[in-house]
Amino acid sequence: MEHTFGVIGGGSWATAIAKMLSNNSSKVNWWLRHEESVEYLKKFRHNDRYLQSVEFDMDRVHPSHDLKKVVSESDILVVAIPSAFIFETFNGFKVDGIEKKILFSAIKGIVPEYHSIPARFFHKEFGIPYERIGIISGPCHAEEIALERLSYLTLACPDVEIAAIMAEALACRYVKTSTSEDIFGTEISAVMKNIMAIASGICHGLGYGDNFQAVLISNSIQEIENFVDAVSPVHRDVNSSAYLGDLLVTAYSQFSRNRAFGMMIGKGYSVKAAQLEMSMIAEGYYAVKSIVEMNKKFGVDLPITRAVYHILYEKISPVIEMNLLKDKFV
Repeated sequence: MEHTFGVIGGGSWATAIAKMLSNNSSKVNWWLRHEESVEYLKKFRHNDRYLQSVEFDMDRVHPSHDLKKVVSESDILVVAIPSAFIFETFNGFKVDGIEKKILFSAIKGIVPEYHSIPARFFHKEFGIPYERIGIISGPCHAEEIALERLSYLTLACPDVEIAAIMAEALACRYVKTSTSEDIFGTEISAVMKNIMAIASGICHGLGYGDNFQAVLISNSIQEIENFVDAVSPVHRDVNSSAYLGDLLVTAYSQFSRNRAFGMMIGKGYSVKAAQLEMSMIAEGYYAVKSIVEMNKKFGVDLPITRAVYHILYEKISPVIEMNLLKDKFV
């Protein structure tokens, strides 16, 4: 059975997903927020705002500004919009039968209004069973998909058959895919690695070298593991690509917007100035506040997360916070 996919989002990651899906699917519906982007895509076969080098086969890709149309006409939805805009986009949104759709989240952030991972938001808001909700996780940058550089994706869903459908739909010459049942672990890990990447960028901006960065990241994966195990206590190997691999690429890559955001903070930019400088959202900025809020329930020791929160939200000097943090590492 061939499925019709609906991609929701017009950014770089949504563009990369539409590119991957169009390799294997004869019909990909694609919702973009800006009507002018829809018209540009139809006319010139490129997204005018992101990954402009990617050319689409318009016999396979069907862009639209009508969200209800895209949702109604698609069997499997892939949501790839920044977490800060999820509530605004879907608040009050109604489509008959949406609870029967399969939905994959490609959002690596927290819904700020809910202090909740997107999977929980879609489950509560639309009544979609967790067994029909999946997560697309890396390590994978949209820019490398555009360049068709070899990349790896993990598709997580409690129903492994649904995960396998998505894995097959995204796999191609330059993308290798695997499946997992750990929907909560992969999603929370994908959220927290953005916080760790901000910490990495701050340290780089302050002048810390590779030796310290290695220690920071080794402590980061331990912090992620401790929190994920508290939230979802099931067996998982955090050294696999969906966890450690995704953390490494986000903390070190030139394409990482969270690292770039942190680097500006470390160099003395204010949060506002750093946000204005960037053309894309650093998910870790919103995530750190929500993780701190969520952790009030679990009480896990999260020194790196706490340091980033203090710097971004309490305006404590990055120099002071990193001096305190470095003495906690071994």
